[in-house]
Amino acid sequence: MPADELDARILALLLEQPRTSVREYARILGVARGTLQARLDRLDRDGVITGYGPRLSPEALGYRVLAFVHLEVTQGHLDATGRALAAVPEIIEAFSITGGGDLLTRVVARDAAHLEDVIQRLVQVPGVVRTRTEVALRERVPQRMLPLVREVGRDAAAGRTP
Repeated sequence: MPADELDARILALLLEQPRTSVREYARILGVARGTLQARLDRLDRDGVITGYGPRLSPEALGYRVLAFVHLEVTQGHLDATGRALAAVPEIIEAFSITGGGDLLTRVVARDAAHLEDVIQRLVQVPGVVRTRTEVALRERVPQRMLPLVREVGRDAAAGRTP
């Protein structure tokens, strides 16, 4: 179910003020608390809201190096390899992809030597044929959803559907 204008306003508020109570959100939005709670429940159920909790900084936890590691995987082993990669704590995201490689992982490390150790561990995962690593120098656009939510709200207000 596509989000409507009120859904977009709710989502924007959740992103802008994540530590506010449901009662306060309802007051700010000018809707009944029950209405807001029903919307939140639906957004949860529909998978629009995928989690609640703090976003943590790997850098602040001592993981100052961010790298994107492309993995080429033996044909037919993508699922098993993906499950094995889940055991590597330095992999904070992994996606199956098209193009150059089969999996793209976002990897954090304490320093360059630690990154090399992580890559050596990845090469030993059954099914991994080869890796290619790109080290991020600086974050230019942080992970964000608010501009997208605002666009959804504008589209809904204008009667456009995605």
